Amino acid sequence: MTHTPTDRPDRRASGAVVPVLAFAGIVVAVMQTLLVPVIKDLPQLLDTAPSNATWVLTSTLLSGAVATPIMGRLGDLYGKRRMLIFSLAVMVVGALVSAVTSDLLTMIAGRTLQGFAMGAIPLGIGLMRDMLPREKLGSAMALMSSSIGVGGGLALPVAALVAQHADWHALFYGTAGVGVFAIALTLFVVPESPARAEGTFDVLGAIGLSAGLVLFLLPITKGSDWGWTSGTTLGLFAAAAVVLLLWGVMELRVKAPLVDLRTTARPAVLFTNLASIMVGVSFYVVSLVLPQLLQLPKSTGYGLGQSMVVAGLIVAPLGLTMMFTAPVYARLSAKYGPKFTLILGLLIIAIGYGAGLGLMSAAWQSLVIAVLLGAGIGLAYSSLPALIVGAVPASETGAANGLNTLMRSIGTSVSSAVIGMVLANTANNVGGVEIPTMHGFRVSFLIATGAVAIGLLLALFLPKPNRAPQLRASSEEDANLERAEEALRGFRGRVLDAAGTPVARAKVTLIDRRGRQAGATLSEEDGTYALAVPAQGAYVLAARATGHAPLASSATHSGAERAVDLDLSLPGETVTA
Repeated sequence: MTHTPTDRPDRRASGAVVPVLAFAGIVVAVMQTLLVPVIKDLPQLLDTAPSNATWVLTSTLLSGAVATPIMGRLGDLYGKRRMLIFSLAVMVVGALVSAVTSDLLTMIAGRTLQGFAMGAIPLGIGLMRDMLPREKLGSAMALMSSSIGVGGGLALPVAALVAQHADWHALFYGTAGVGVFAIALTLFVVPESPARAEGTFDVLGAIGLSAGLVLFLLPITKGSDWGWTSGTTLGLFAAAAVVLLLWGVMELRVKAPLVDLRTTARPAVLFTNLASIMVGVSFYVVSLVLPQLLQLPKSTGYGLGQSMVVAGLIVAPLGLTMMFTAPVYARLSAKYGPKFTLILGLLIIAIGYGAGLGLMSAAWQSLVIAVLLGAGIGLAYSSLPALIVGAVPASETGAANGLNTLMRSIGTSVSSAVIGMVLANTANNVGGVEIPTMHGFRVSFLIATGAVAIGLLLALFLPKPNRAPQLRASSEEDANLERAEEALRGFRGRVLDAAGTPVARAKVTLIDRRGRQAGATLSEEDGTYALAVPAQGAYVLAARATGHAPLASSATHSGAERAVDLDLSLPGETVTA
């Protein structure tokens, strides 16, 4: 099924929707780096072994990976705003649980709940697609997508400041507070999207995907502790392969799958998701290397001797630059398309890491690296949802962006494991303390450069769009022109009642010959509707409205526009368009 721009209800939203949704994205992204400033102290704070303390971070990663595709699908089915609020509420509960305990198991439970909030980011992207006019959608989705990096970057200095001057539990009270604030803003500012996917929630698919992801990510995150060739690590990888293979076979046979693998296999979606993994790898390397380099004492000969707070402030421009890149991305994408901006972003990341190999001797050099990488990662992250949205139908936006966010999470997980292993294997033991070396830092940057090179190769395989992309309109005039052109390739008409009176806000759904939704919209106040058709052939136009009997009318599209009025008082009749 091919997405068309008019799949999306023409729903005007207030100007505050974008910053509110972006704020929610930043809030949930904070969870990923919240404890980085105190990570070395966690074993003492929780009175446990270092290997056990890492579960406080691993649990958040695993639950976030599981939540993103599941919450995206639930949003498509039952309302994206509703699921967004639910995700934020679960995060608040998890933060409060962690705020009142120093017990390891209780802390892990709270951190697991916090990770579920990661589903808010694809939900926010889906809400933007459903509500915003085309000329504003590109920059809005870019900002929402970049919120993952923005939240992570801004959390470092703030968390470091709190950790130095207050009890570490204050970190969780603070996140609970901003989470409640984000819920309140969402309730008052963000309307619910009327777009809904057909079908039911695939419970078995959710269980299978969750099990496969946990079995896959667990050995990645714990492989350094268990040993990469240990029976536990290899056994879990093998089990993950079996479970995910069986899950894929099952999803192909389900009528309403959690993840439409046929859509996912399209080149535009497949290569975007694979490139997303590489972008995730490159993003996390700088987050792991620069803070350590900045905080190492100068007595090592290469450490920069900065405090935890100063190191966080120097790295913070990474996230800020990603935020300010969103409007730049919108202009570039409007002119050249999201494939171009993805490639440009990857090239800038490669330049940043290449330059970083020789810019590690002063704090200001770390700042330059952070800004340069922030610009490249911002462009790359901003391009990903545009590429996904342009390749999937409106009814699958949440699930598709959830899967894409999952791919980025897998990239960061792989990056964390690989870079952690590199830094550990190249470290010097000084008085029983492992000190990372400059050699390890440079090898880490080379690994990031290699990941970017693979991402560039994948991006080059992205197909050229065969029509004007949804996000290319750079002004309202251009958007209106594109809408007029699209109107020539679909069904248009009015929804009427028994007396011939127009019916406002009736849902009109376009169903293809396979019984799947090919588009949906709401009728205007004067009863008019317009639906673009992805391809010529036979369709069913289904209309329903409160207080009226539903109508299903068959229609055949032969390439030209034809007015088709839908009378809710009459049985379906065959028309030709």
